[in-house]
Amino acid sequence: MLQCIFLLSESGEVMLEKQMTGHRVDRSICDWFWDFVLSQGGDPSKILQVIAAPTHYLFQVFRDGIIFLACTQVEIPPLIPIEFLSRVGDILSDYLGGLNEDIIKDNFVIVYEILDEMTDNGFPMTTEPNILKEMIAPPNLMNKMMNVFSGNLGSNMSSKLPDATSSCVPWRSLNLRNVSNEVYVNLVEELDASINREGKLVKCEVYGEIQMSASLAGFPELNLSFKNPNLLHDVRFHPCVRFRPWESNQLLNFVPPDGSFKLMTYRVKGLKKVPIYIKPQFSSDSGNCRVTILAGIKNDPGKTVDSISVQFVLPAGVVSADLSSNHGTVDILADKTCKWSIGQIPKDKSPSLTGHLMLEPGLDKLRSYPNLQVKFKIMGVALSGLQIDKLDVKNTPANPYKGFRAQTQAGEFEIRS
Repeated sequence: MLQCIFLLSESGEVMLEKQMTGHRVDRSICDWFWDFVLSQGGDPSKILQVIAAPTHYLFQVFRDGIIFLACTQVEIPPLIPIEFLSRVGDILSDYLGGLNEDIIKDNFVIVYEILDEMTDNGFPMTTEPNILKEMIAPPNLMNKMMNVFSGNLGSNMSSKLPDATSSCVPWRSLNLRNVSNEVYVNLVEELDASINREGKLVKCEVYGEIQMSASLAGFPELNLSFKNPNLLHDVRFHPCVRFRPWESNQLLNFVPPDGSFKLMTYRVKGLKKVPIYIKPQFSSDSGNCRVTILAGIKNDPGKTVDSISVQFVLPAGVVSADLSSNHGTVDILADKTCKWSIGQIPKDKSPSLTGHLMLEPGLDKLRSYPNLQVKFKIMGVALSGLQIDKLDVKNTPANPYKGFRAQTQAGEFEIRS
């Protein structure tokens, strides 16, 4: 049971406080938490998600510059508050079109109402976005104008409960009729890889999501199967998925919510190939560092590798940089990050970045060289090798249109130099 949720900015300012039980949690716990963050280096994204304070257990999730902090004095399974806070972040981002400090402050009333409906005396209750949107209308310009004239202080609360709150399937509205009779499946994967100085692949795995969008009438039942479900590890499902068919036959059997939702997440481990290569070379002496970075296709995925970029932070001791490339653009940002935007790999040449870094007076050579972060996107392919076998739709008035799509993008793709 959670006793309180705080929303904090990156600077530790308390932007919102939601007390959930009769036992009030004092804001001084946020001061203790922020002192703990500063003692760990000051980066909220790198601290533990579960913290034992002197008076409370704290659970925190950092998302887009916002810290979601939950407090309790009783022992509970830690994954429950962490998953709940992650769901709060997803719903607020969906409602408000993004997350940052200004958005939270501008929509304070709606954020408070959402938290109020998502919990009941500290326990998670309504966590489905489509049901919440029937209870609390998402903010828009017309709503804001109506609230100003009516003196409603920004409240978008509906006067009646959604029908789904009394249903055995609370994530789906009842009596849906005006639908387009279609369902889309989207495989979205992120490739995490680490390559050492010798160019050897140290780690390579995929974190994937199956995102769906359903617009079906009545009470449909869907069955989604894979050709190679043995690839999947660390699976996590939407509450609509029945676990027993998956446990026995690796079959996803579910009654879908109406609209867009995340059906499941998974991880595929032990991959042996990456689609592109990045070869950095740094050598420094006499107050100067020579830089050469080569890029190209290593294992052709069969689709265009797009939006390729390479970035690294200029090492300490560098006072200026003179870098250029034969393809793409090179930018030195204000935080001393060098970003090389390549786009697509051309067929007639191999992209390369070359140049020099000037070191500060008295520094003969660099003590360490930077690691490179790589980004790319591939539409139409799932690099994990996961393949959908078929999607069966039952209990619908007519056969729906089915659409399938896949894409892979770089996650934490690091080249050590």
